Amino acid sequence: MLFFTGDTHFGDTRVLRIDRRPFGSVKEHDEALIGYWNETVGPDDEVWHLGDFTRGSGKSRADALLSALNGRKHLIIGNNDDDATISAAGWASVQHYAEMTVDGKLLILCHYPFRTWNQMGKGSINLHGHSHGRLKPVPRQHDVGVDAWEYRPVTHDLILGPRRARVSA
Repeated sequence: MLFFTGDTHFGDTRVLRIDRRPFGSVKEHDEALIGYWNETVGPDDEVWHLGDFTRGSGKSRADALLSALNGRKHLIIGNNDDDATISAAGWASVQHYAEMTVDGKLLILCHYPFRTWNQMGKGSINLHGHSHGRLKPVPRQHDVGVDAWEYRPVTHDLILGPRRARVSA
């Protein structure tokens, strides 16, 4: 199965305050997000993480986080992803931008939401993070960050499905 996520911010105490995440400590936050990820994603699934994986945790912590998370993981680099995160073992690929076709739909993947994107007029879809669920939605543009999806990765079917089928944030 194919999943998307972003803005996990493992080890980043700022998200508890700025994003008002409902965890008492960064340790509790990280343990909860790892648990939600592994409840959702199986060992053979593929996950595209659209940036801001961890911040200032160091290479050994980034390596440990990646080994604790299920699935084959790809990183789309975000503004808080440092060299330790980018070079961590466990990424199947690392890049700033990617395009893929899923079920006949072109998906444009970047950490940042675009105002316009490749083949926008032909029905392509922009998946992004960075905005922590705060941007007003526009057609065919979706925030896949954990703040918008109950702190867990989400399938493309759920992202593209009817809005009433979405989980509540």
